[in-house]
Amino acid sequence: MKEIDRGDILVRMERSIEINAPPEKVWEMLALDRLPEWMDEMELQSGKYTSEVRTPQDKYRVGTTAHMVEKRWEYEFEVTESHENERMSVHSIGKYKIDLTFILKPVDGGTKFTFMGDAEMPWGILGKAIWGLLGGAAEKQLKRTLEKLKSILEK
Repeated sequence: MKEIDRGDILVRMERSIEINAPPEKVWEMLALDRLPEWMDEMELQSGKYTSEVRTPQDKYRVGTTAHMVEKRWEYEFEVTESHENERMSVHSIGKYKIDLTFILKPVDGGTKFTFMGDAEMPWGILGKAIWGLLGGAAEKQLKRTLEKLKSILEK
């Protein structure tokens, strides 16, 4: 945890999982409109592109945007980095600012998938206390989310 200038707290979560699927197949699940398929554990309910998407590759293009709906909040996501079948980053602005990075590394028989998330928790010391109470649950939620992605891809 790191304090940000405005008194907000930066929270980082990172977890990796090995998936018995090639990076190309894992990459397909990183399209913003596909995130709700496997991030439902994190209460992501829908994602609709707000930028023009003419080809499947446009879904991963830097600058592509989508409106994402969670159970309690809504976000605007923007692809900020994209290296096909290797790495993609998105930034969101909503109730909280979130940066997500997905890293794909080929391994024997599949892909090592790493999920990194940085979130700005508001409310200074109160935000820090809330994270102290909820951080363990969030880590378990991330583990279940990655296990769901693995389950979908290994069918």
